[in-house]
Amino acid sequence: MDILIKSFNRPYYLDRCLFSIYKNIKGFKNIKILDDGTPEKYLKKILIKYPEVIIIKSETYLKKNKAIEENLKTGKEINGFEIPSKLWIDSVKNSSNYFIITEDDVWFTKSINVDLLSKIMKDKNISLLKLGWLGKKNKKNESMTIADDVLANQIDLFTAPYFIMNMYFFNKYKFFSLLYKLRFVNNESIGKYWELNSILMGMYKKEYWLKIWQNNNGKVNEIRQLLNASMYYRKHKNNKNLICQLKTEAMQTTFVSSSTNSYHSYGFNFDVNIFNHIINEKWYCDNFNPIENYPNDFSETYITSFLDEAQNPKAKSDEWKKWAEKFKDQYRVQGCEVDNN
Repeated sequence: MDILIKSFNRPYYLDRCLFSIYKNIKGFKNIKILDDGTPEKYLKKILIKYPEVIIIKSETYLKKNKAIEENLKTGKEINGFEIPSKLWIDSVKNSSNYFIITEDDVWFTKSINVDLLSKIMKDKNISLLKLGWLGKKNKKNESMTIADDVLANQIDLFTAPYFIMNMYFFNKYKFFSLLYKLRFVNNESIGKYWELNSILMGMYKKEYWLKIWQNNNGKVNEIRQLLNASMYYRKHKNNKNLICQLKTEAMQTTFVSSSTNSYHSYGFNFDVNIFNHIINEKWYCDNFNPIENYPNDFSETYITSFLDEAQNPKAKSDEWKKWAEKFKDQYRVQGCEVDNN
């Protein structure tokens, strides 16, 4: 099995991710880091520490690398909405038939044998096995044990031919608005389709992941992903094992950092790019422990010690704390557990 890690300018988290794989995971073949601009000196340090990993750079690597430099010089924002989807898609096409895809700020928290799990996926015809779900509970769906430590999620979602679902997800011809007025749908209706996807913590059948990412055209378009997933679900609706999860979560992610400001700009005097640069440099000089407080996230006091030392006006510890709380709030309202670190 291949493990693919999307990476951008957070080697201190990438280090933690890799540490957790070698500590907890059995049965994998390759670890491929799909990088979109991390400065070369950081990547070289990763390779020294983990010489077995394979680093593949995106077509936009140099452009993103320059964007990091420009941000540090002038404060110009990095465009986080431009994603290296071609690299991701090509890497998946060249991966094992069942694979894990995650990101640099995600790490494993318990031991699993992915070779065994991939065999279960094949035998039980599973397209997505969720390894983590941020503690979010869906009380409406029942789960059924189909193998050791594997539950099949019994999903029941509305589906229709493509042209109808396209109108539904993108509100073409005010179709969704009409359904809303008639009270057939509500503000939570679209979000229910996230049961079919896992951006950060999924073990996938190749065919399914490629279907989800069809026609994304290098931009972040989560609604397009949900539409694609719904069409695959419609075709395989009789497969009750289509979407599964482990009985207990095996992965965790952070809520104290982000790769860019693009998704989490809350109006505070805080630049997450400067924040990452401060921690990156400390990590590069071996002054930052990438597994501090593991398996939970870095402790608040540990992070603030570096920010207080740096005294950068764009990364003060008080502003970072407010920013992180706002970041967590986005997930709290979705029912996620974000305070267990």
